[in-house]
Amino acid sequence: MQAEQDGEARTRGIWERAAPHYDRRIRLYDRYLVRDGRAWVCGQARGRVLEVAVGTGLNFPCYARDTELTGVDLSPAMLGRARRRAGELGVRVTLTEASATELPFPDGAFDTVVCTLALCCIPDDRTAVAEMRRVLRTGGTLLLIDHVVSHHPVVRAVQRLIDPLSVRVAGDHQLRRPLHLVREAGLVVVHRDRYSLGTVERLAAVKPATPTPAPASGPVTATGNP
Repeated sequence: MQAEQDGEARTRGIWERAAPHYDRRIRLYDRYLVRDGRAWVCGQARGRVLEVAVGTGLNFPCYARDTELTGVDLSPAMLGRARRRAGELGVRVTLTEASATELPFPDGAFDTVVCTLALCCIPDDRTAVAEMRRVLRTGGTLLLIDHVVSHHPVVRAVQRLIDPLSVRVAGDHQLRRPLHLVREAGLVVVHRDRYSLGTVERLAAVKPATPTPAPASGPVTATGNP
């Protein structure tokens, strides 16, 4: 428990320091690697929507205007910037400081859960995915996009090389792949695709009425490499 608390405190500190510069630093990454990923994820969000690790609110313009949106983040500084962005855009959103591994909502509270470019930086990503599943209603959809370990040998070798430094400095894991955790949590993956040399993956998964053993069964629309 103490280790988890220390990990979250460290992560909060990283994002508190990063908040003033985050939008500028992520701009080129979004343009050339993530590309339309945010719009793809947020454009499918329906009903009561929870965005986990909402950050500075960069996704806000991508949601439909009538979205019933709630956002959580570990960093007060990031949330402050998200509130300002929401005000400037006229977006109605409820923002709460909370950990992704301990979401302050009852079971089945949301129709859609969104998480973009954040599971790579959450210390306990397995518990975070389990919490996202918990707060989804039966039949609800989890929508994710993140940078992941590449299938390309050369790119993967570079990721392995820089992973220890990026984890130590920024808490940013280069070798994760949320797809496996989503399946492990019993969600049914209905779409997934990878691009940017396999370093970016986006997926949609549905919470079934009964737990589904991993790997998830059922139809999957997949593009790009496994």
